[in-house]
Amino acid sequence: MDYAEKITAISDNIAKALVGGKQGVTLALCAVLARGHVLIEDVPGIGKTTLARAMAASLGCSFGRIQFTPDVMPSDIVGFTTPSGDGSFVYREGAVMRQVILADEINRSSPKTQSALLEVMQEGHATVDGVSHPLPQPFIVLATQNPVEQVGTYPLPEAQLDRVLLRVSLGYPGLREEMEILTRHDSGLDPTDSLTPVVTAEEVLELQAQCDKVICSDAIKEYITLIIGETRVSPDLLLGASPRGAVALMRASKALAMVEGRDYVLPDDVKKMAVPVLAHRVVMRPEARLRELTPEGTIAALAAKVRVPDAKA
Repeated sequence: MDYAEKITAISDNIAKALVGGKQGVTLALCAVLARGHVLIEDVPGIGKTTLARAMAASLGCSFGRIQFTPDVMPSDIVGFTTPSGDGSFVYREGAVMRQVILADEINRSSPKTQSALLEVMQEGHATVDGVSHPLPQPFIVLATQNPVEQVGTYPLPEAQLDRVLLRVSLGYPGLREEMEILTRHDSGLDPTDSLTPVVTAEEVLELQAQCDKVICSDAIKEYITLIIGETRVSPDLLLGASPRGAVALMRASKALAMVEGRDYVLPDDVKKMAVPVLAHRVVMRPEARLRELTPEGTIAALAAKVRVPDAKA
């Protein structure tokens, strides 16, 4: 299979287990190609676990689930060392030593534990007692949080949210989609149990390397920079996007171009990825929230406002 066929095969395989949520699947695939991580912000029961398990099964990758609670410690995440019989110390793997991680309800753990996971996501290795332990590759984290229930939660700080490539919401299924969900579960079997890999982990690494080669012209880079600049001067935003946000928008746009079968980025790719990449990185002013403005709506308006560069530039 060529690259386009492999991407289509992954998407189609996930759809065998996850009904609906097509945009969420596309965004999650973009994160995989761009070597990024995903924050799924949605109510319970929407299919977050199904998406993570189906992704791992489709990619031929190992899967791990971390159920975050207040008593989860950083050592549970990154691992720890124990003394051996000969006086040396042996590293005991933490929960992150899997290729696809579902970090369920990450905002229910303490800031210290959150930081341990997000540092691993950023650095690409787990450091225990001064020794770095490389993560298995590819490495993808799908973190979830409930946007409604706030009791007993610790909201992710802006500096940590900035390390998540993009934020998605699967949303409720439509009538026909929900009927299809009932049909699939009517037998009592979990649809993800029957999934088989359509690519190998090594092929995922090849797809990521190919994504790096997608062409992002200087005109597109200028377009991204102008959008980022608008977030910093908008009267509705207290905190705009960082340079890391600009890099994330470029990487995500290259991944979307590849998903859509192109080896070059279009302005529309940037527009489509602006909200999922930038909305969680900005902070609204209190007066803007009083006017019921949202980060998503504000970012979409800014992206539409910025001039589209000349494709021949």
